[in-house]
Amino acid sequence: MYAFISGPMVWIAFACFFAGLAFQTMQFLRLSQKKELRALPGKPKAKKKKKGKKAVKKKKAWTLAALFAWADGLFVRQLESLRTSLLGHHVVMAGFTILFHILLFVVPIFLLAHNILLRDALGLSLPSLPEALTDALTFVFLLCAFFFLFRRLFVRQVRAISGPYDYLMWLITVLPFLTGFMAYHQWCDYDLILRVHIIAGELMLIVIPFTKLGHMLFFFFYRFLVGTEYSFGQGKRAW
Repeated sequence: MYAFISGPMVWIAFACFFAGLAFQTMQFLRLSQKKELRALPGKPKAKKKKKGKKAVKKKKAWTLAALFAWADGLFVRQLESLRTSLLGHHVVMAGFTILFHILLFVVPIFLLAHNILLRDALGLSLPSLPEALTDALTFVFLLCAFFFLFRRLFVRQVRAISGPYDYLMWLITVLPFLTGFMAYHQWCDYDLILRVHIIAGELMLIVIPFTKLGHMLFFFFYRFLVGTEYSFGQGKRAW
């Protein structure tokens, strides 16, 4: 069993992950549509006149002013969206959320054990963080995860909108880190915990593109390609 879950099953999990990511990307492009961006603010077009030096200078000055006006408007919109966002209303919650999502990527990618396996399989590896540091970061990640769990359990407003699906997604996200932490410290049955860790990691890869966990990947699509009050710019697509 170990040979299968640490060999073919790994490739199956990555194949499902990338195939699902490609499928969801095509779905996003199919279901969204290009929209016409609003022109930069400025004066309406005047009738064509004979081009001269003064006219050229005036046109350049007007274009530069319009560009500054657009940039100023963009800054104001982003500042307003930040003020009304989670960071503006609940700094502690925003801090836990940001830290949680950063560690969700940093720990698995720069973990020494993972990069050793990657080097053995493909002959290449990424830079690795010291084991003591990744161990501490995993512990911080688990603290953030259990903070979110306790919030779902004990904050009435959050508990009211939480269902079995939400707790299942929490478990799928946390289990690879928890079992990896336990395996590193050799708690309980090491061989059993290691197998559970591998299966949990593969399961997480498989379900990411098809569940709410996909927001960690499509965040950039939503923020840069879709025009909303939370996007980083006007956006080129709309639902």
